[in-house]
Amino acid sequence: MPKTLFKEVPKNYALCLRDDCACAKTCLHHLAYESQRTKSSHLWVLNPDCCVPNTSCPYYRDSAPVIFARGFQGMQERMLPAQYRKFRELLLNHFSMNVFYERRRGDFALTPEEQELVLQTLRQVGVTEDLPFDRYEESIRW
Repeated sequence: MPKTLFKEVPKNYALCLRDDCACAKTCLHHLAYESQRTKSSHLWVLNPDCCVPNTSCPYYRDSAPVIFARGFQGMQERMLPAQYRKFRELLLNHFSMNVFYERRRGDFALTPEEQELVLQTLRQVGVTEDLPFDRYEESIRW
C-alpha cells in the first residue's frame, strides 16, 4: 500500500496487532496499525483473540483500491420522464431522500454494491442501454 494512503486512515479506525497473520501485508487493519503505532500514544485495536490469522478472519479488509462512482444526474437526461419517475421512486424506497440526492449529485461516492443497485434499477424501469455514472474514482475501501 502506498505511503500516501496512510494519511487517509480514518479516525478511530480499528487496528490489528497480529503480525503472525498470513494476510497482514494486504489487510487494511494491520497496515493502518503499522503506520499509526509510532504516531499516536493511544490506539483503538481489535481484540487479537477475535482475529483469525488467515483469510477467514471476519475483520480482514483488502487494501486493494476499489472503483467508486460519483453522481448519476447524467442518467436522468437519457431516460424518458416516466422511466425517471419510477427509477427515482424505487431508489427512494431503498435510500432516504437525503441519501438519494447526495448520491445523485455526487456529494458521496457510490460503493460497488450501490452502483449495482442503481444499474439494476435502471434495467427494472426499462432502460436497455448502458448509462455511465457521472464520474469514477479509485479509492481505498476502509
